[in-house]
Amino acid sequence: MVELDLSLPAHEAVYRALRASVMHGEMQPGQAVTIRGVASKFNTSMTPARDAVRRLSAEGALSISSTGRVATPELSHERIEELASIRALLEPELAARALPRAHMNLLERLSNINSLIDQAIVKDDAVDYIRRNLEFHRTLYLRAQAPAMLALIETVWLQLGPTMRALYAQLQRREASHNHRLAIAALRAGDEPSLKLAIRADVTQGLRMLSIE
Repeated sequence: MVELDLSLPAHEAVYRALRASVMHGEMQPGQAVTIRGVASKFNTSMTPARDAVRRLSAEGALSISSTGRVATPELSHERIEELASIRALLEPELAARALPRAHMNLLERLSNINSLIDQAIVKDDAVDYIRRNLEFHRTLYLRAQAPAMLALIETVWLQLGPTMRALYAQLQRREASHNHRLAIAALRAGDEPSLKLAIRADVTQGLRMLSIE
């Protein structure tokens, strides 16, 4: 479970922790979220819990029904396809912008994250798998120095978190993504077309499988 960052004000700490829980697939699609439950989960008062739920609802990470029930989103096939298309458009561009700023330390860091992904697969830890997978992409995209684009993509990841948890069980991964290794090789070679192709394939293959089922 995500823990609170006690160096932050309570409302910000709870927001970030709940945001990470949703993004990393700790919650299933359609799982109910209550203010009291959030407060209990993070051992905090109702006020920061209420603020976190409000902020995440505004970001599309939580949905509110006509009866006022708050839950993680259950995405339609059309919505999954739309979000996959956004990833396919923006993430290869972020990777391409990162390429001129890639260095050996970055390549080593990405390789290490890929090893941690393998470990998560061996442990059959879906949440850690999703967290490490997103860490791989975020680590690369930070080199793009395009904060607005990265913020947009993180909003997409946030909406997809519970769905990615459901997808993990279907994919039955045995090792870290082959496309990750192709991306690292392309970064090392300075090969932008191959890098964009590897990233596009990595971020859409599983999601498109879900959208056509």
